[in-house]
Amino acid sequence: MEIGSFTFLSPEDFSYNNTTTTTNDFSWFPDMETGFNGNSKKRGRKDTALDSLLNEEELNKSGFGDILSSILLLDGEAKQEQNQWVTETEQNRGFFESNYNEKVQEMNEYFDQFQNQCYEMDESESSRNKRARNSDNAVGQSQPGSGTGQQRRLWVKDRSKDWWDKCNHPDFPDEEFKRAFRMSKATFDMVCEELEPVVMKKNTMLRDAIPVRQRVAVCIWRLATGEPLRMVSKRFGLGISTCHKLVLEVCTAIKTVLMPKFVQWPDETKTKRIKEEFQAVSGIPNVGGSMYTTHIPIIAPKASVAAYFNKKHTERNQKTSYSITLQGVVDKNGVFTDVCIGWPGSMSDDQVLEKSAFYQRATRGLLKDVWVVGSKAYPLMDWVLVPYTHQNLTWAQHGFNEKIGEVEKVAKGAFARLKGRWACLQKRTEVKLQELPVVLGACCVLHNICEMRNEGMDPELEFVLFDDEVIPDNNLRSMSSVQARDHIAHNLLHHGLGGTGFL
Repeated sequence: MEIGSFTFLSPEDFSYNNTTTTTNDFSWFPDMETGFNGNSKKRGRKDTALDSLLNEEELNKSGFGDILSSILLLDGEAKQEQNQWVTETEQNRGFFESNYNEKVQEMNEYFDQFQNQCYEMDESESSRNKRARNSDNAVGQSQPGSGTGQQRRLWVKDRSKDWWDKCNHPDFPDEEFKRAFRMSKATFDMVCEELEPVVMKKNTMLRDAIPVRQRVAVCIWRLATGEPLRMVSKRFGLGISTCHKLVLEVCTAIKTVLMPKFVQWPDETKTKRIKEEFQAVSGIPNVGGSMYTTHIPIIAPKASVAAYFNKKHTERNQKTSYSITLQGVVDKNGVFTDVCIGWPGSMSDDQVLEKSAFYQRATRGLLKDVWVVGSKAYPLMDWVLVPYTHQNLTWAQHGFNEKIGEVEKVAKGAFARLKGRWACLQKRTEVKLQELPVVLGACCVLHNICEMRNEGMDPELEFVLFDDEVIPDNNLRSMSSVQARDHIAHNLLHHGLGGTGFL
């Protein structure tokens, strides 16, 4: 609330510079001083009241002044504090800016020094590379770890390669090498020579490429032992992801390069020889191969789980089992002449056969005058010969089943050696489902190479093969094949070639 004062006017204030007006014109002014009614006592009482009112106003003014002075004093102190804070802030800012500039300058100097050192190192490396290439480039490429690759691999994690270096040494015993890689050094060298054009990589400016022998060894050791990738990494001194990549690359190369050479249906000359070999064992003529289907355990897939569920294995082992199938036809020596890989484990053997390319070729007449012997899980067809499955068999039928069982053992023995030699097929692996057929195909090719080169297998590696055989609902697909089978059984019995195990 603002308080103001009233100003009394003097006689001169009313003149307004009027020259015609005189002091007599203000005759009423003295009356105002003494009162218009001339009552002096009443005037005195009024003056006393007015004086007391003025005194109260002066007191109020003095109290308000004290408040104003206090406010002004506080405002002055706040401004002083604010000025002091601004001053201190400016000082701190200047300190931090100077410190920041010093650090930036130091980092720039360090970065410039680091760039200079890198440039000098690159120059020295380039000069050494040029001298090495000009002096002996061929030797530098042939010897592992030679040249400038070791200096370039400073950024690579240092892993021990002692085990592989010992195995790769020329003085390493062949028996121990075969125990580790399931094949002799000579066979291993042959595989490396065949795969070298596809597997070999060139050296780069960062590091030397992994040699071909080490690449092939990583794949074969992984297939032979079934060890996890972390163990492969420790053995060969390579990263886990590198080992996984090498296994798939070498398996793909084996399937691409070696499968057409070592897994193929025999020509007429070889087919005639195979027929003679099987007839010498069983007495059954025109047998061109023995067929069998096994299951490879897998991890439960994310899609189509029911298709890969193996009901028979689950019931027998009391443990949920998933698998894919591997169907193969072998000759008398257990060498695969045809394989079909990758169909889901819920399919029966006859369903897998009908889905195979081998079945399509046979139905087009490419297996003329050739029997392929199978177990009771296959149907009897014009080119598939299976044992009798009904009750109350005759002597001729018993003898036929015994002899045809000798042919079946050839395929079962081949698959038992396949799984025993390559332990990765015995348990679930870390390989993805879509990549597994390539790995299985590589195992079949390596199996054929070992069988063709008479690579014996350690008795400790023998594997007991067991697969559930389910008789198909329609196990007689051709009446002519029924008559042909009866004729074979009759001839075996009357020529003294029938078995005697049933007697």
